Amino acid sequence: MADVASPETEQPTLNRVIGPALLLLFVVGDILGTGVYALTGKVANEVGGAVWLPFLLAFVVALLTAFSYLELVTKYPRAAGAALYTHKAFGVHFLTFMVTFAVMCSGLTSASSASKAFAGNFGEAFDLSIGDGFALTAVALGFITLVALINFRGVGESVKANVVLTCVELTGLLIVIGVGAWALGGGNGDLTRLTDFNTPAGDSVVLSVTAGTALAFFAMVGFEDSVNMAEETRDPVRIFPKVMFTGLCITGVIYVLVAISAVALVAPSDLGSGDTPLLKVIEAGAPAFPLWIFAFITMFAVANSALINMMMASRLLYGMARERVLPSVLGRVHRTRRTPWVGIVFTTLIAFGLIWFADLAALGGTTALLLLCVFTVVNVACLVLRKDPVDHDHFRAPTVIPVLGALACAFLASPLSGRAGADYRVAGVLLVIGVGLWAITYAANRYVPGAISR
Repeated sequence: MADVASPETEQPTLNRVIGPALLLLFVVGDILGTGVYALTGKVANEVGGAVWLPFLLAFVVALLTAFSYLELVTKYPRAAGAALYTHKAFGVHFLTFMVTFAVMCSGLTSASSASKAFAGNFGEAFDLSIGDGFALTAVALGFITLVALINFRGVGESVKANVVLTCVELTGLLIVIGVGAWALGGGNGDLTRLTDFNTPAGDSVVLSVTAGTALAFFAMVGFEDSVNMAEETRDPVRIFPKVMFTGLCITGVIYVLVAISAVALVAPSDLGSGDTPLLKVIEAGAPAFPLWIFAFITMFAVANSALINMMMASRLLYGMARERVLPSVLGRVHRTRRTPWVGIVFTTLIAFGLIWFADLAALGGTTALLLLCVFTVVNVACLVLRKDPVDHDHFRAPTVIPVLGALACAFLASPLSGRAGADYRVAGVLLVIGVGLWAITYAANRYVPGAISR
């Protein structure tokens, strides 16, 4: 497929260097991320020993939504993902802007959280005394700067770094699975816990499972980031369906096996206490295993999350600037590196602010909530855009799947799922900020002829 030209600005196009193997590693690396390293214990607090079930249900919901994404990315193989599809389906500037803002927030909060986690793991791995908050922040800022430089250097360099980091974080999860299999084969562990539902007081089993699924869904997000790389992928119409389905299935199997290994070796009550549940699994199943190695692996895992999310955020801004939803300056591409350099600088500055000022510990649930709302819109957009034919063949999802995807995502985003109230409060604050930024952008663009379409 030919590169997308930009005759009106005479900007260079993005560089198509991503083939099937690199795209698969991008999808797998983005989904694995940091979520499973921290969420297994929290999900265990919700459902007890049946911790594998919410991960399985989250995989099913993600798979339903992936069908809609695949229809849309093969129909419109351009950067910007969900925001682009919303813009084409509804043509409402406010809705498009808010979807753009929500997706950007999800990426930047994840990247900023990962940067802080990297700083903490860096101190533990090298046995450094960085308990001082300023020193910890300095390490996080230095790390996100390095991510920005890799991102600016080129998409080829970025995806190659992603290959290395994905292999490392995948190795960490395979170690957990291997330790679980070794221990269970030796007669250790308790598989009967897998059917135990130790629900919180006053909760039904169904409510506990849905609350656990809403939480576990954070570990499954990431596949949607890949569609923002469509303009840097070779023949996206042909390779995206096979690669995305393969990546989702690989990560879904890994998550379920990790959950089974974890709860079989560590009691759910112990697994749910503290911030390092998988480290407890290693300690229980292989006491002689050098734990500092796992600290390094965790550090690389969070580094990968930061890199992928910052790549996604900068391409999102680039794509929506090309659609004239955001100021055109955000769509500028560096002529030598062929990367969206203004978007990279802008998103990095926002990440600096989040790292410096924000307490990101509780933003995982908010990130999942925002993305579930976005996924609901994408599933509906998939159905609406059936009336917009294109001049090439593309993937088409069975109509019932986007319908089920929209209903499932809307349910998990609603209070009916048992989601924590704090998620809605934080999301509300972010969306109020988004409304304010939309008003400023809309007012400014009124003075630029043609700056806003519809």
